[in-house]
Amino acid sequence: MTHALRASTFVADAERTSWHDETLWFVRQKRDKAVYAVPEFQELRELASQIKEHTLSRLDEYLMQFEAKAQRNGVQVHWAANAQEHNDIVLDIIRRHGATRVVKSKSMLTEECHLNPHLTGHGIEVIDTDLGERIIQLREEAPSHLVLPAIHLKKEDVSDTFHLHLGTEKGNHDPQQLTEAARQHLRAKFLAAEVAISGVNFAVAETGGVVICTNEGNADLGVNLARVHIACMGLEKLVPRLTDLGVFTRLLARSATGQPVTTYTSHYTKPAAGKELHLVIVDNGRTQQLGRPDFRASLKCIRCGACMNTCPVYRRSGGHSYDFTVPGPIGAILSPNIDLKKHSSLPFASTLCGSCTDVCPVKIDIHTQLYKWRQVLAEAGEIPAAKKWSLQFMGRLLASPTAFGIGGRVARTGLRLLPYRLTHSKTFNAWAVARELPEPPKQSFREWYRETGKV
Repeated sequence: MTHALRASTFVADAERTSWHDETLWFVRQKRDKAVYAVPEFQELRELASQIKEHTLSRLDEYLMQFEAKAQRNGVQVHWAANAQEHNDIVLDIIRRHGATRVVKSKSMLTEECHLNPHLTGHGIEVIDTDLGERIIQLREEAPSHLVLPAIHLKKEDVSDTFHLHLGTEKGNHDPQQLTEAARQHLRAKFLAAEVAISGVNFAVAETGGVVICTNEGNADLGVNLARVHIACMGLEKLVPRLTDLGVFTRLLARSATGQPVTTYTSHYTKPAAGKELHLVIVDNGRTQQLGRPDFRASLKCIRCGACMNTCPVYRRSGGHSYDFTVPGPIGAILSPNIDLKKHSSLPFASTLCGSCTDVCPVKIDIHTQLYKWRQVLAEAGEIPAAKKWSLQFMGRLLASPTAFGIGGRVARTGLRLLPYRLTHSKTFNAWAVARELPEPPKQSFREWYRETGKV
């Protein structure tokens, strides 16, 4: 199913679509205000981009340095080539400790690897502790945004979900009371958990430590209460030095939610006494993307979601329409690398307006890469026949002034003579669903130009 077909379900609810659009644009505006408050923001973007470029160019060296430092700190390091290996490693660690109860803070990597169903299928209780993640877990849905996983839901939806699963009062959609109900529910899960799983925002090669950024403190609570901490990271999360972190922490929160910094920025370098810290480093297609010169810059991504908040297509189609863990413009670059055929429609889910590139804190040329993926898909024969032939037809039409002129006359005459019900039919003219065609002119600009004696 293409992105357009999946999006049709979302846009069918016009009120929710408008609300989703306006809410994300509000987040984009918060980002702009936070950025303007930092005069050197553009210099920070350039520096962050160069740090990431440098790291990716020597990724093998920094990964080896990171592993050696981490092991010296008492961290147990595991390597996973793909999602299945990642899931098996995590399950094996849990089983070795005889654990059955796990709390997990926000981790897009574990979502990418579909860790939750893998563990529950083996009798492990996995509780997502990020509030948004817990809401969608109860609803058995996937996240629709990198930073705001339940952004597609309204407080009334959350109220219904909590009434069904947590026993809250039916019809009570007061955010404070719903949050308190979630807090009480999750506190019991934190106390009972034997293993805590987390993602990783940044990994520092110089120290062998990892950094987790949250606004709720749920990662800290889970990690410090459980006796085993499993941190899962994509191999692109590395930065070379501890001093590099200051650049990225100043960019991340401002780009994501318009905050100066995340509420909690926690460093984990070694396990506490009597506890274990495991680090699972995952490839899952990343080295393949690294080997694509036109697309390797996508590995700079720090998962802030700014490109989604500004994208006119994402805001009006919803994250689930992308059918990929990372939706939006950056997801449309990463997904064809994983499955070219399945995600062939995503690079076309863009106006190529360039707004995503403009707001990216690490200066990924997102819209350029989307255009290049379209070329790759065309060469691979993954474009629908109707689109392929129509584009070829339009290419020839626009290349011929004579054919273009004839086509213009036919179109102008047809719009004047054909019945409105036909020219504005939803079947033949999808634009007519929400737009009115302009009144056709009596003559083209070229015809007018000739008549005035200018030619």
